[in-house]
Amino acid sequence: MPDTPLLDIPQEEQDQRRAALRRARYGYLLAWHVILLCAAGRHPTEIAAFLCCSRSRVYRIVRLYRTQTRGCTVDAAGQRMAPARTTILLPWLKRSWGALLKAPPRASGWCRTRWRCATLAAQLQTKHGLEVSAWTVRRWRHEMGWGWQRAKLVAQENDPQRGERLARIRGHAEHVQAHERLVFAEALAIPLVPKVGAAWMPKGSQAAVRTPGQHAKHSLAGALNLATGKRRHGLGPRKSHALVRDLLTLLDHTSPERGVKRSDVVVDNYRIHKAKAVEQWVAAHPRVVWLWVPTYGPRANPLERAFGDVHDKGTRNHTRKRLRALVGDVVWHLHANGPWLYKMSHIYEEPEVTAAVERIAAEEQHQRAA
Repeated sequence: MPDTPLLDIPQEEQDQRRAALRRARYGYLLAWHVILLCAAGRHPTEIAAFLCCSRSRVYRIVRLYRTQTRGCTVDAAGQRMAPARTTILLPWLKRSWGALLKAPPRASGWCRTRWRCATLAAQLQTKHGLEVSAWTVRRWRHEMGWGWQRAKLVAQENDPQRGERLARIRGHAEHVQAHERLVFAEALAIPLVPKVGAAWMPKGSQAAVRTPGQHAKHSLAGALNLATGKRRHGLGPRKSHALVRDLLTLLDHTSPERGVKRSDVVVDNYRIHKAKAVEQWVAAHPRVVWLWVPTYGPRANPLERAFGDVHDKGTRNHTRKRLRALVGDVVWHLHANGPWLYKMSHIYEEPEVTAAVERIAAEEQHQRAA
């Protein structure tokens, strides 16, 4: 009685799966099967039919094995060495590969600051004796979830009062009442020299953004209401304490005394926020509470992301030749877009900040009980 197949697959589907298998299975894993079957006395035609490969592939593997350029070798200590060529990312190679990518090239003796595909291929050949191309290295990096991306600048947050300041801002944000308001304030420079960024353009060409020939700039002071996403702003020729006082006056006039009894204004440690004239203004308006973000802590201010939108939609790759027209574009963006419903950064959820919030709440409760 003839044997019946376990699966009845159409011939077209078999051809598709066989083609996919031939594309996916390469390197020395297939060579091991071929070599072992040849050693068992199997005929090349039988091996090719069984492994779904061509007879020429079988003969080529046998020829490479006889010249000792295919398969595993054994060193003088009896340890199995890696094959001379491989395109398969094995588990042990994946672990070594990950450790290599996380370390800078200088740790391996290269006079470089970033890994490139050709450099990684040369390092693998030097360290493990693997002969791979730069394109194989690129594919391996994508298989491991790595990509060629631009790094970001991160400020050095070494403020000893970092946890305390973040905790106070978080505490005000979590317990804000209907008659209270929490805003984040910041000043922004609008330079006439355009900021260059990516844009759609034909392949093989690069759009030119002409510089105006002068380094004129204007200043903008903004305040973002975290609850509503609305933003108030004021303009001035430069960043000064007068610009800050004008913004505070605008916030005070748009908040009637009976409507808002307290305004928590979060600012950074820029010198214009600590000017004597600003301190006098805050002292004269008791319902304004001044809160400080940590030193070199731009992530603590959601307004920084809103100002990033200002550059993306108003100043990046602009073609304005006059500062007045550029400032008009920025003002148009502020009125046309929004609201900016940004959430507070994840740094406010750090264990250090959470512990400081609980400690401050306990101290305030003890003071009220006393």
